[in-house]
Formats: sequence, structure tokens, C-alpha cells
Amino acid sequence: MTDAPRDDDAVFELRRYTLKPGMRETLISVFDTHLVETQEAAGMSVACQFRDLAAPDQFVWFRGFADHERRNRALPAFYGGPVWAEHGPAANENMLAWDDVLLLKPARPEAGFGAGRSKRPPAGTPDPGTGAGTVFLLTLHHLQPDTPDEHAASLAAAVAEAARVAGGDVLASLVTDRSENGFPRLPVREGECVAVTLVRPRDTDDQAALEAALRAFPAALAATQAGRAPELVRLVPTARSLLR
Repeated sequence: MTDAPRDDDAVFELRRYTLKPGMRETLISVFDTHLVETQEAAGMSVACQFRDLAAPDQFVWFRGFADHERRNRALPAFYGGPVWAEHGPAANENMLAWDDVLLLKPARPEAGFGAGRSKRPPAGTPDPGTGAGTVFLLTLHHLQPDTPDEHAASLAAAVAEAARVAGGDVLASLVTDRSENGFPRLPVREGECVAVTLVRPRDTDDQAALEAALRAFPAALAATQAGRAPELVRLVPTARSLLR
């Protein structure tokens, strides 16, 4: 088991779940109590988990894997094992949709959750909910599906630099991993190209300027977009997220 994202993870999933109305806190309780260390024991890392401030029925989280071979081993080991058999039904019964998943890789070396970590609080740590804590910013820039990896990485680097200049710490800079999904039981979105950036303000006074900078950034890059507006998601971590 680990209590921090591994520095050498090279494959990530961004998972966004739509929950039944009013059931997010129930899902978070199941997840944070039973599904963190147990996933890590199977060979993956739970990098961070959040509430979406603008969508009260959205749960957002990232998990990582050292490589695709180990992802292909870890997922069936966990989802075919006793922990998921015991607690999976309680998690699933709160969900309306769980297939909004992007398979990602670092945009450059050491860009996948290598910074900003803290020790994970123990199970049962009081959770302040959405009323307190740092607000993280998640951006998703949707590019043409055939955009070369190097162009997506260049865009990711530009977003990261804009965030730093505006007072943000870039915690992850990721782009689409076009590898085959080796565990089709859990689908991922295919035929897409995205640049994903997770940012935390260095200071609460930087929050508004950072958000404004990230919202303004795509205007100069309209020609690269895939006809889908960029997304900026405001996130608050759960009590047991490694990024807080």
C-alpha cells in the first residue's frame, strides 16, 4: 500500500461519476472508508478525489498506474476480488453514470502528480464538505482527435505556464493516452484528444486571478479546438484526498 501518488506512474484515469440526487456524500463515505488503500494494495494509486462545486451530483477522482501492463493486472485483481464484492454494490447503487473516463499520460516527464502531495489522513477523519478547504481548478482542452501527441503536449505546457504566471501550482499536466483499454469491463472515452491540467492556487488571494487566467487562456487557441468548449471545473477535495 502507499499513502502518496507514485512518482513513476505513467498511466492515469480521470473518472467523473454522475450520482443519484443527494447521494454524493454516501458515495464519498464508501469510497474514502473502503476503496482507497484496498485499490492501492491491488497495484494502483488513488491520486486524489473531489467534489465538483458546480455539480452537486458529481464525484471526480484520478488514479494512476505504473504502466499499462500493471493496469491490466491491477484492475481485474481489484474488481474481481473480495473488497469490491463486498463494497462495490454499495458504491454502484449511488451512481447514474460511471463511464465518463479519460485515459491519460503525463504531458512531459514528471508531470503526473509528482508535487503537492501530503500524507493521507486516516479513515474517519471529519470532512468539512464543500464549505471549507482549497478550491482546485481542473481544465480540459478538447482538441481535434487526430492532433499529434506533441501538439497536445505543447498546449498542455502553455496552459501550465499560464497557470503558474497567474499564481497557481500545477499538480498534473496530462494528455490523452491512445493505448488500447486493456480492461474493457470499465470503458473509457475513445476517439478524443484532450489536455488536462490540475492546478491549486498558491495563496487564497490568487484564486480569482488564477481562475480568470485559465478561463481567458483558450481564446488565442480557438483554431486548435475540436468544436467543444474548454472546461474549467472547480473542485474541493474530500477529507482523505492526498491533494488538499
